[in-house]
Amino acid sequence: MRILTLILVLLIAAIQYPLWVGKGSWLSVWKIDAELGKQQQANKQLETRNASLAAEVRDLKTGYDAIEERARNELGMIKQDEVFFQILDKPSLPLASPLPPADNKPATAEKPAAPASTVAPQ
Repeated sequence: MRILTLILVLLIAAIQYPLWVGKGSWLSVWKIDAELGKQQQANKQLETRNASLAAEVRDLKTGYDAIEERARNELGMIKQDEVFFQILDKPSLPLASPLPPADNKPATAEKPAAPASTVAPQ
């Protein structure tokens, strides 16, 4: 009787092995299901991008507003009889150094002495 029970348990284990570990097993189904979810999410992002590109192409084919906007922004074009103003940011002033000079002498703005002239002024 024990041998028959052991044989039946081994047969059940042999039948269950492909279900859990072999080709087409639950483990591989779970992996493929996770990959499928990732791919579906990537497809949704690509569909959104394609829809926006299709709308942009449609705008470029039908209306002049999109073409004008691109010409102004990307190419810097202006209409005839239009005046272009470019506003530049003013450069910032360099910050004064809070540290004293390295030679420990006070910083002074002394003018060098003029050399003595040998020619008398007239």
